Amino acid sequence: MRRAAAMIAGFAFAGGAFAQDVPLWELGGGLAAISFPDYRGSDRQREYLLPVPMFIYRGEFLQADRERVRGLLYRSERAEIDISISGSIPTRSDDNPVRQGMPDLDPTLEIGPSLNLKLVQAPRHSLTLRLPVRAVIASDFKSVENAGVLANPSLNLDLKVGEGWKLGLVAGALFADRRLHQYFYGVDAAHARPGRPGYQAASGYSGAQLIASLTRRFDRLFIGGFVKADFLEGAKFVGSPLVERRNNLAAGIAVTYVFLQSQQRVAEPR
Repeated sequence: MRRAAAMIAGFAFAGGAFAQDVPLWELGGGLAAISFPDYRGSDRQREYLLPVPMFIYRGEFLQADRERVRGLLYRSERAEIDISISGSIPTRSDDNPVRQGMPDLDPTLEIGPSLNLKLVQAPRHSLTLRLPVRAVIASDFKSVENAGVLANPSLNLDLKVGEGWKLGLVAGALFADRRLHQYFYGVDAAHARPGRPGYQAASGYSGAQLIASLTRRFDRLFIGGFVKADFLEGAKFVGSPLVERRNNLAAGIAVTYVFLQSQQRVAEPR
């Protein structure tokens, strides 16, 4: 699932999380140039130049950064449980040749718990196993649809490299139920046509992802970039006529600036 463009940029530019004395909250914005496919498996690649709002809050239980918004339910030296939120932007089917005549893909909201296990925590590197499970809700802002459930176990390696740079590496797999696969890759009989036969998706493996990001903060200025590779070989929906390719590549770069920040300082969560 592709996230909202700002969320994709934000995730990649979050970099590693290493404890330091930082403001409780920060507010800013900037621009991101991003290229990514209409959906995983699509042959249609699009480029965007978008404004990127930035809000960072480092509370004890509620946290928001350039990566995610989450409510922290439990924390110990080696484990966390949180509620995190993500989403995706809409796709107009008439703008995509293989989906013409089909319903549009509405924007989605993903929300659910995640167990995060800190495997390694050192001054210049950290390794975390994240095990999120999220319910997916699709809406055109007139109605709401239960679009299914997904899981995205991943290993997250964060490194301090060079002078002030942070390198993030993520490797993970995706799994989803039949409802979510059908939402993105199913073809009902009413929408079948020559070259696009009807297709009913099954639940299970949804492919794998590799993400690399590099970011640096210069006082109030953030700059960073990311590359994300999707691999669909072996995915349960790979036989869908809507899947045009077995791999995708997304990339982007963003610059954001902090306009306002609190005077209150806290220790940044590790």
